[in-house]
Amino acid sequence: MATIGATQAETGAEAPAPSRKDIQLVITASSLGTIFEWYDFFIYGTLAASGIIGRTFFPAGNETVQTLLAWAGFAVGFGFRPLGAVLFGFLGDRLGRKYTFLVTITLMGVATAGVGLVPSTEAIGLAAPAIIIFLRILQGLALGGEYGGAAIYVAEHAPAGRSGYYTSFIQASVAGGFILSIAVVLAAKAAVTAEAWEAWAWRLPFLFSLLLLAVSLWMRLKLSESPVFKQMKAAGETAANPFIESFTYPGNLRRLFVALFGIAAGLTVIWYTAMFTVLSFLQTTMRVEETTAQLIVGAGAAAGLFWFILFGWLSDRIGRKLPIVIGYALTLVMLFPIFWVMGSAANPGLAEAARRAPVVVSGPQCRYSPFDKEQADECARVLDHLSKKGVEYTTVVAPVTVVTVGGVTVANDRPETIDAALIANGYNLGKVVPTPGNIAIILAAIILLSALSGVTYGPVAALLAEMFPPRIRYSSMSIPYHIGTGYFGGFLPFISQYIVARSGNPYGGLWYTLAVVAMALIVTLVWLRDEKVDLAKSTAS
Repeated sequence: MATIGATQAETGAEAPAPSRKDIQLVITASSLGTIFEWYDFFIYGTLAASGIIGRTFFPAGNETVQTLLAWAGFAVGFGFRPLGAVLFGFLGDRLGRKYTFLVTITLMGVATAGVGLVPSTEAIGLAAPAIIIFLRILQGLALGGEYGGAAIYVAEHAPAGRSGYYTSFIQASVAGGFILSIAVVLAAKAAVTAEAWEAWAWRLPFLFSLLLLAVSLWMRLKLSESPVFKQMKAAGETAANPFIESFTYPGNLRRLFVALFGIAAGLTVIWYTAMFTVLSFLQTTMRVEETTAQLIVGAGAAAGLFWFILFGWLSDRIGRKLPIVIGYALTLVMLFPIFWVMGSAANPGLAEAARRAPVVVSGPQCRYSPFDKEQADECARVLDHLSKKGVEYTTVVAPVTVVTVGGVTVANDRPETIDAALIANGYNLGKVVPTPGNIAIILAAIILLSALSGVTYGPVAALLAEMFPPRIRYSSMSIPYHIGTGYFGGFLPFISQYIVARSGNPYGGLWYTLAVVAMALIVTLVWLRDEKVDLAKSTAS
């Protein structure tokens, strides 16, 4: 039986080493395909953050509910990624790496274009959100097979001592898909009027995926099968049932546990916090003008891409475990301060007003639920209004409902009266465009968040490829990765937004990220074995 880290040297006659040109084609084709596939998946999230997905497919008569439902649709795709990992991991270990990720990218491209063709709920009723959820499920299935295939394909072509560097381009490509989604949205918005964008042109980024699909297929059809898989197949070493063997192979349960709770869960909540939470935080909570927020986040993410390459390269020299542990620890210490700085720079008036004139809502029950179209009591209705405005508040139990701003009681709890009191105390309730100096501060904060993401995410493709034996590598790598990213990361925007809406604390959602990272740090410190395996020569089991 082939052992962990085995390649062609252990699974049959040794194949000629790929040429430099071959390696460049492998990295380019795999990375571009990964960028395009994650673009397809993220374009939904980019538009969900702007509210247009909620308005079109999930109208609820309540802006908060609308946003939560849109993010729930985003989470559904992640929820089906593990099933895609099982299905396509099985095919990848049985039939080959190349043809499996050709299927996944085709499925993703078709499903994404389909989102752009679905009529609104106003036009076809509840069939619209139902179709959207179905297409998100197809996207999740496709993505469950894409990442593992691309990462393993590159890792199995990497020369000795270079797998961290080579696979870091796959890691950076995930962020590249997010950046491309923002860039295409901005380009489409610039090409049409605001009215046309709201009416129909927002669909263009989804339809653009058909062009990306054509390019991806053209590039990937040029590739040959992984030399590791070809040698395993020639030697009759492929697994009969890679899914079952992933759970029965000696020592693999521990590896699956570490890959899920120590690696995938931790790195993915950092990444999604650095990208989607920041975008939603700026647009919604800090009330930054939509296009400005997208430009800032896109520029910051692009400027931070080099971190993924740097730490992937560095992991070839110092090991995989150390950068990840350091990244987790720094995240626990720095996450809140980074967001505090970002919030103060994004909307200084709002941040200063919250410090100088805090809002306190007193009431007998205040049973506020972000999911309710109509709140149950007077106090809850006040909290609902403040939440939609992105205004921080605290609650106090009292016999009657009273709102105070800066210690002064508001005359009544009507929305227009509350807004007048907020404006009088310096709260800027309109959309804002930060000054150039403050934009520079926000960019620096995003780049720093990207560093926390890069140090934990950059080495991971090589680490996971090295953890598992070649005969079940596709399945064993994909299953824990997509459970971790699908559930811990995919539900992050929804959970974070709910915490913010429920608590009145614009930074409250970050506690979810910190809790998951703390768990991942403990699992990684205790159970991850830092065995930098040479994929070309190692026989370690």
